[in-house]
Amino acid sequence: MIVAMDETGIIGNENTLPWRMQSDMARFKELTIADGYNAVIMGRKTWESLPEAFRPLPERVNIVMSKDTNWSHPDADAALYPGRAIEIAHAEACDECWIIGGGQIYQMFMDQIDEIHITTVHTSNSGNVEFPEWDRSKWTENVIERRGESDGDDYSSTYSIWTMT
Repeated sequence: MIVAMDETGIIGNENTLPWRMQSDMARFKELTIADGYNAVIMGRKTWESLPEAFRPLPERVNIVMSKDTNWSHPDADAALYPGRAIEIAHAEACDECWIIGGGQIYQMFMDQIDEIHITTVHTSNSGNVEFPEWDRSKWTENVIERRGESDGDDYSSTYSIWTMT
């Protein structure tokens, strides 16, 4: 799982990212593409929020979760439930499967993951979409990088990898 959130757990605002964080977008691309053949699993709203020039996310299998059984797109695979999304990734021989949002999709997969890559954006109350509640006492945080505000980043941030203990 990979997510950027503010200090209050906000991950979005009206189907957009509430901040500009170019360093985080570069990390997201690097991690989700990596050295293998990977899948990204997202909700329909997240898919629709991607700029058309970046949809589908290149060099990755794009799997879109939707309750609408008629939803389809030529550049993405549709899945009605988490198990189906995982099946698609396995059928495509993906090395890694990244859950990329939004809030409902993160919630659906919380009991199936053992690692969360979190960029904490050092601001608060920046939107209306929240990351689901989770018991951090069952996880260990490894801080990887701290970045200050810069021309490409609206705020300072901390990138951590959380692993299930």
